[in-house]
Amino acid sequence: MSEPVSALVPLPPRRRIAVLISGRGSNLEALVEAMAAERWDARIVAVIANRPDAAGLAWAAARGLPTAGLDHRAFAEREAFDAALAQAIDASGAELVVLAGFMRILSDGFVRRYEGRLVNIHPSLLPAFAGLHTHRRALEAGCAFAGATVHLVTPTLDHGPIIAQAVVPVRPDDTEAGLSARVLAAEHRLYPMALRWLIEGRLALDAQGRVRPLDGQPQGLFFES
Repeated sequence: MSEPVSALVPLPPRRRIAVLISGRGSNLEALVEAMAAERWDARIVAVIANRPDAAGLAWAAARGLPTAGLDHRAFAEREAFDAALAQAIDASGAELVVLAGFMRILSDGFVRRYEGRLVNIHPSLLPAFAGLHTHRRALEAGCAFAGATVHLVTPTLDHGPIIAQAVVPVRPDDTEAGLSARVLAAEHRLYPMALRWLIEGRLALDAQGRVRPLDGQPQGLFFES
């Protein structure tokens, strides 16, 4: 039975986006390409990396996107780095903060500051395999399926209301590298889809705090290979 519309709390549109990266930024690339191809009513106002030499920063700058390198190693404490990161985000005017391969654990204070507008993509079917080495652990566990999850960020690592998931079958001869590459290809389709829902205000929270699309769109993508 579908949730009564009156029981849903809509999430507001968020059209100014800050993207946080640590490396080459392949999910950033997928997002930029989707925004251009589908003509989203949104724009990226900041691309921020915790490594100034991150390849994704150069890619973004070459396309005219505002960029900033904020080296986490220059800060003695995580909270000090998070405060500087928040200052950069707020200065950009961002309404939505997108983690796209951002390899830093954020402090509880930072997460609460952006509650409801901080989103992440994780390379597993959460709640299974939170943390690192997700593909290796899925293979070791004998999983028939792996995948990726887009979720709102909460202080508990790799938890929070699930927005959408992509399911990728595990092949009998799969290696960690091969499975990782196929899941990443799924991420490149999943993340723009889920972010567009958020950006356009097409999502809501139900009475249990779960994310639901207002137009009834399925929250899962399935990949055959």
